[in-house]
Amino acid sequence: MVKKFTEKFYLVFMFVLLYMPIAVLIMSSFNASEKNKAVWGGFTLSAYKALIKDEIIMSALYTTFLLAGGAALIATVLGTLLCIGMMNMGKLFKSTMIGIAQIPLLNSDIVTGISLMLLFTRFTDLSFGTMLVAHVTYIIPYVVLSVYPKIMQLNVSIYEAALDLGASPLFAMRKVIIPDIMPGILTGFMLAFTMSLDDFSVTYFTKAPGINTMSTMINAEYRKGIQTEIYALSTIIFIVVLIVLFIINRRSEKAFRIENERV
Repeated sequence: MVKKFTEKFYLVFMFVLLYMPIAVLIMSSFNASEKNKAVWGGFTLSAYKALIKDEIIMSALYTTFLLAGGAALIATVLGTLLCIGMMNMGKLFKSTMIGIAQIPLLNSDIVTGISLMLLFTRFTDLSFGTMLVAHVTYIIPYVVLSVYPKIMQLNVSIYEAALDLGASPLFAMRKVIIPDIMPGILTGFMLAFTMSLDDFSVTYFTKAPGINTMSTMINAEYRKGIQTEIYALSTIIFIVVLIVLFIINRRSEKAFRIENERV
């Protein structure tokens, strides 16, 4: 009895510890008190109305999602092709490539950002393109480590059978390999998108003056005081992510149930 109570208490405590800051953030976005958010000044939607009219925040939000979406898409394509290319390679070479892919994961973000900045400034000016290349370099390992396990589970005999039946390598890859590893590709894309969306260090050192993402804009605004509109935007992003996760989990449960019924 005591053990069960302790387990439930620990579980509740961990959830409170994780989500209490988010709850405070959401409440602050509806708080009418401007000077002191620790004091409840009444319910208001003024922060959400001001958010829509704030061109600086909207511009930073657009740049953030454009950068994250573009970088995640490019990294997913390149990472997937890399994993497919390792299918017929030797075990030693595969292990070496996976080890190299893990280096950026272990490396500090600030080291990656500074090294890329030094590389870019030696040959060109910083711009949105340098940010995009930097983010692709930063998030490709996440795609590789998501797709590679699916490649290892792949039945190569089906691909070879498709080639024996007259299919071209490109057609067989599109119709046989890609559908089998699609869960890993989607996972890699979502992970890469999330990592790019949250990144600050790499973005800060490789961005051009005048270009801001949400992370760099909030860092600049922090010195003057965080605007209430930022609370509103963070609340919207949290709710959207929560809905997306709920939909994905429901679809995964449905697919798993259908698969079990077939078996």
